[in-house]
Amino acid sequence: MSSQTTTTSPLRSVAIRFAGDSGDGMQLTGARFTHETARAGNDLATKPDFPAEIRAPAGTIGGVSAFQIHFGSDEIYTAGDELDVLVAMNPAALRANLSDLKQNGTLICNSDAFTERNLQKVDYESNPLEDEELSTKYNLVSVAITDLTFEALEEVDLPKSSLEKCKNFFALGVICHMYSRNIEDTKRWIEAKFVKAPLVIEANMKALRAGQAFAEASEVIAETFDVPKARLPKGTYRNITGNQGIAFGLIAAGELSGTRVFYSGYPITPASDILHEVSRHKNFGAITLQAEDEIAACCAAVGASYAGSLGVTASSGPGILLKQETIGLAASAELPLVVINVQRAGPSTGMPTKTEQADLLNALFGRNGECPIAVIAISQPDDAFETTVEACRIALEHMTPVMLLSDGYIGNGSQPWAIVEQEELAPIRPHYTAVKEGETYHPFARDEKTLARSWALPGTPGLEHRLGGLEKQDVFGNISYDPENHERMTALRAEHIERIADTLPPLHIAGDKDSPLLVLTWGSTRGAVSGAVSELAQEGLGVAHVHLRHLNPLPRDLGDILSGYHHVLVPELNCGQLHLLLQAKFLREMTSLSKVQGQPFKVREIKEKIREILSAEQVH
Repeated sequence: MSSQTTTTSPLRSVAIRFAGDSGDGMQLTGARFTHETARAGNDLATKPDFPAEIRAPAGTIGGVSAFQIHFGSDEIYTAGDELDVLVAMNPAALRANLSDLKQNGTLICNSDAFTERNLQKVDYESNPLEDEELSTKYNLVSVAITDLTFEALEEVDLPKSSLEKCKNFFALGVICHMYSRNIEDTKRWIEAKFVKAPLVIEANMKALRAGQAFAEASEVIAETFDVPKARLPKGTYRNITGNQGIAFGLIAAGELSGTRVFYSGYPITPASDILHEVSRHKNFGAITLQAEDEIAACCAAVGASYAGSLGVTASSGPGILLKQETIGLAASAELPLVVINVQRAGPSTGMPTKTEQADLLNALFGRNGECPIAVIAISQPDDAFETTVEACRIALEHMTPVMLLSDGYIGNGSQPWAIVEQEELAPIRPHYTAVKEGETYHPFARDEKTLARSWALPGTPGLEHRLGGLEKQDVFGNISYDPENHERMTALRAEHIERIADTLPPLHIAGDKDSPLLVLTWGSTRGAVSGAVSELAQEGLGVAHVHLRHLNPLPRDLGDILSGYHHVLVPELNCGQLHLLLQAKFLREMTSLSKVQGQPFKVREIKEKIREILSAEQVH
């Protein structure tokens, strides 16, 4: 290693993936690089990817943990299709991720981990770092990261096992130097994180600086790169995950409505972070409860709503199933309840840490009887705050349970988010009872416009009433087995939900409105499709794009929009659930594009399907 002059080249965007064993600290490394990148003013999107096991077998492909970040000076729509840089801390990480590295991309490998035993675990017959094909196809940087970390920390009095854990900071130092990232905030973070362990602070600091020094002096890293700031709208930004955005949205909704937020949950991947984040904001009056199981969590939330709080619960697919009976109770009683489903790959336990959109039909029809509720979906991490506030608004103003759909890609991923001031947000007006003194309170008397019943707080003099899961007599709320009353109440509950559509804004058509093809998205497919539409437009190929936030009820103008296009493409991370519903509702053929691999769509996958449809259109 000898000192040499490096050159700096400008880049518009970069996709980097850190990959290694679950214990190699790749999520932390990626998170710190993301933080410094956000501070540098780049737009970005991230995709953490890790095994479901707490500690999967070391050195195996099943145990690989990865963190991907795509950042740039232009608008970033996804975490990236192909990688510009892959940091592989062992042979398993290389085997699992190499196919995503673009030709001539930079491949940084920890050569110390490429032992005979580790190579055998992933069926490498020989050391790939000594393979000429690898160094020919990629810009291979083989670095003895572990040994160099030990060398840098030889004077730190910690066990060898503790020193080895610092190698992720060495790798972080290398990448921060290559992409001109500042590390000052990471240094402050290390000092705060390990304030009670001064030797750990010293070790991590030295490893971080050693990585920088190696990259600066290395002959194989002769070039650094600069990614200019993104041209984002003016504002104060912070990096935010989807789960954080949901938690912030719940707190904001409580402030906007003057209603206490009661959040009850049970730990489940990938929804648990919402409970953790809400519990940090008790200064806003939020109450959190970690219940003994999923059913208890939902029952507690419904009880809180009955008592006058905004009841909220969250889970993922298996937990949502357990909550459905209680959600039906809230729908029958017509109480405000927000149920958050951070979807993951199923069925059953499925792939807990992988993403999917396969719970749409369950959200719409997963309860017994005719039991419609409002359903809306978050599209990306920076949309989570606004969509959560919208879910709470619908629940409180329309007196209904709302299913808020997210997924693992949104919940764990992150983007820059422009912080919103409270005065910029419309107030939420809960539908409290307006019964005057001397009048008799009828719990199922309805607002003429919305059909929402009023919300009477228990213990209020003159508003004595009871609610339950048995059918109610229209207006009066008494238990009723009258056949005609049941049919009338069933129709009223359905129309009550349908009238929410009267409050929804018109849909926005992005891209080329005059194209023969419309791409219709919901949830996390938005980013890949937006990227595809943007890239195709630059290539001279026009495509229209409409994104749905509200899935029940659907926006009023959707039918008219669909009728204006010869072809409608519906990409989904399921086997075509929205596609099925729309074809049934609007009685027209549409094209489904399904993906159920536990991974989000890539931009190129959307572009390929769009080109296929438009090519067929030209032939005919």
